[in-house]
Amino acid sequence: MTARSALRLRLLLASLFTPVFLAGTAVFWYWTAHSGPHDAPSSGSLRTLTLISAALALFALVDLVVVLVRRRRERRNGEADEANGAGGDRVRS
Repeated sequence: MTARSALRLRLLLASLFTPVFLAGTAVFWYWTAHSGPHDAPSSGSLRTLTLISAALALFALVDLVVVLVRRRRERRNGEADEANGAGGDRVRS
């Protein structure tokens, strides 16, 4: 038996937060590029926020790809089971 996660919830969250973190990365990068030496927050702080946003965007994107691959595999296996007569939860009369 394998552990199952809430794929629909993960798909929703990854779909929502991937663009949010990508936008955050772009905004912080732009802010870093246009900040002066005496601005607050400092360019080092902005660079750190840019890297954190980029890492979170990458994590969300990888999770999105993993969820889509798993859902596709489950659908394919479900179709194969139905074609072979092993319909799982279906009640036959």
